[in-house]
Amino acid sequence: MHKLICAAFVALFLADPVAAAPLCAELGFAGLLAKCNRGEPIEITLASGKPLGKGDVTLQSGAYYEMRITADGSAELAITGAPFFHAIWMNEIVINGIEVRPMAIDSLEFDEAGTATLSFVAIKPGSYEVKIPNTTSDSQKVSISIQ
Repeated sequence: MHKLICAAFVALFLADPVAAAPLCAELGFAGLLAKCNRGEPIEITLASGKPLGKGDVTLQSGAYYEMRITADGSAELAITGAPFFHAIWMNEIVINGIEVRPMAIDSLEFDEAGTATLSFVAIKPGSYEVKIPNTTSDSQKVSISIQ
């Protein structure tokens, strides 16, 4: 009897279209990676003494995004945000044409100028931040909310 109640409970919540909430109604063969399910790219800039981003970012759970992290080479800088990186499903990280498909990451460090593109699906709702480690300024972090 307990198994039947649990199964009914799970079926009720999985049948609700609001639970997954992708950006498009018909995902097709590509599923969550479908073109219609892609949100706006997130731009992060690593530069000595400059802001990391242009403000707070809001993502939708179940939607596909790209985060482009560009370092200008002015300093050896890293970006960290383990709680955020663990709240997403990472599709791949592309660095100089090399595709890496990690299980999870904690941080990325840039020793010289370059760009890394992270593609992912936002999963776990909550408030997160990515920032330059060991900094306290609000301009050295980007607040990210997954709804």
